Amino acid sequence: MRAPTGNTAALPPQQTGAEEREAPTPSAESRPEADWWIWVMAGALFFAYMALSLRIHERLLSRSFDLGIFVQVVRSYASGHLPVSEVKGPDFPVLGDHFSPILALLAPLYWLWPSVKVLLVAQAALVAGSVLPLAFWARRTLGSAAAAVIGTCYGLSWGIASGVSSDFHEWAFALPLLTLSLTALGGGRLRAAAYWALPLLLVKEDLGLTVAAIGLVIAWRGGRGGRRLGLLTAAAGVAGTGLALLVLASFHPGGFDGYLVSHNPGGGAGGSGGALVGETQGGVLELLHQLTLGLITPQEKVTTLVLILAPTLFLAVRSPLVLIALPSVLWRLASNYPPHWGTGYHYSLLVMPVVFAAFVDALQRRGASGRSLYRYLAGSAAVTLLLLPHYPLWQLAQPETWVKDPRIAVAHSVMDEIPDDATVQASHYLVPHLADRTSVSLYGWGDSRPNPEWIMVDTQVQPHLRWPMSVIQEQISLDEARGRGYHTVDDRDGFVLLSRTG
Repeated sequence: MRAPTGNTAALPPQQTGAEEREAPTPSAESRPEADWWIWVMAGALFFAYMALSLRIHERLLSRSFDLGIFVQVVRSYASGHLPVSEVKGPDFPVLGDHFSPILALLAPLYWLWPSVKVLLVAQAALVAGSVLPLAFWARRTLGSAAAAVIGTCYGLSWGIASGVSSDFHEWAFALPLLTLSLTALGGGRLRAAAYWALPLLLVKEDLGLTVAAIGLVIAWRGGRGGRRLGLLTAAAGVAGTGLALLVLASFHPGGFDGYLVSHNPGGGAGGSGGALVGETQGGVLELLHQLTLGLITPQEKVTTLVLILAPTLFLAVRSPLVLIALPSVLWRLASNYPPHWGTGYHYSLLVMPVVFAAFVDALQRRGASGRSLYRYLAGSAAVTLLLLPHYPLWQLAQPETWVKDPRIAVAHSVMDEIPDDATVQASHYLVPHLADRTSVSLYGWGDSRPNPEWIMVDTQVQPHLRWPMSVIQEQISLDEARGRGYHTVDDRDGFVLLSRTG
């Protein structure tokens, strides 16, 4: 069956069919040579993301959870064995914590550049690359102005900014896959939408539910022929998540119970799963509350929902594509871990591609053009610019971001005294700087490897950045280490280096 070349997204499912529609003959301005500026836009965003994340790292503000963990994972793959992380515990098998085998793709880059910075640069490239499918789709369906505004607003959105500034996360791999799947789905290319979605199963175990949501939308929009494809995709997503959970349980040192406990972040930092783990401890009534009123209380959750949709002027809710964000949103709202509820960290990274794709789809379905389209674009740009100063990309415009702190040079000078491949315990913000050449764990963390050869502590960390030890606890711990035979090798500008060697 030959599908029409017009705006078939607005047609009822039985008129759309499962077959991929033929693309219309490109006009002069829609040909590849006319789209060079979209690549320039993505390139500019890449440099902005890279500059931000590298500068955060260079200022000793990247963290053991999660950058230290991920560089140890990539280093493991580059060495030819399954990933372990000393930050999580002695020889801790990371596949027992999260199923993210896609990280092995970074191993060849790590061979070429064995540095923690390769992860930050790769993340910047992946996130910036996700702009391309979205902008090209908007260009084809709504015109150049829409592509420029939507691509820029997506690239500068608060969720992207918060994610890029929060070290490195495996979800970076999901963004280009998501935008490719969503734009294919919005354009009626159902098989392509399914094929781009399936690799999400290799990014992280929870993304199987996102794959399932994509499958259900394919079944809904694809008519009788697309229903089978959609249901198969949804089944693959659910099966992938279920299988990953079973695999993770077998890898976790504590078995399935240990896996569940490790995903209850209420007692620690850096967790990203286990939405309902711990709620059942309060009984069935507490669980029911969490699944009903708990989804919108406290008010921070509602604020986050509003901010997720605000850059699209809430028009995204008019597209069925927005349903694909539900798994990523619902587990956060049901979580008992307060950072999941807000707009910080990387937790909104996955919803930004969905809401902006839904925005394009909604504009296309409404047939927006001329003044009505420009009003929507102007509103989206205004909201994005209004929010921009409140989120991390704005740091690039702040002079203090570029001021050189002499303590940083001292820190690296002290770290250089630690030999390669040594066992080390270090402060939270020092771990990422040692993870690419030593076996480093977190000082003061209960699961760290005991009796390392070296201990390095930054005793002048600002109080609001301190974790996991207070100033007093840290001082007591250092005194105890000296009592166990560690001697002071260096002590400069608050950086204390102890060793039990030599």
